[in-house]
Amino acid sequence: MADDQRRYTDNVPSAIEARLRELCLALPDAHEERAWVGTRWMVRTRTFAHVLGVETDDAAPCVVLSFRSAGEELEMLRNAGPPFFVLGWGRNAIGMVLDADTDWDEVSELLVESFCVLAPKKLIALIDRPGV
Repeated sequence: MADDQRRYTDNVPSAIEARLRELCLALPDAHEERAWVGTRWMVRTRTFAHVLGVETDDAAPCVVLSFRSAGEELEMLRNAGPPFFVLGWGRNAIGMVLDADTDWDEVSELLVESFCVLAPKKLIALIDRPGV
């Protein structure tokens, strides 16, 4: 898909945005704001999740969630293939297409980890992260 064919939109189904809102705002000190397009969730001044619509001339519109990752999980996601992809900006930024087959338990885990990549240690300490 060529960059000049890609259009970013606010076209995100309300059910998807509501589900992301619930997951993101459950994290300590997280807040929501409108982004240049779509909606983003932040901890302090750093965006840990961003959802927006993407349209192209060649394919059906889709909804994309961008988030941060680190370590072995980042390397795994970079090579996982659909619904994940490398965004091409930010050394730890990953994209995920959200659709009817989305595993929302996985999304929840990814959002917590994204938050933890960017949040201060005192906020991370408030989160129950089994296995960490």
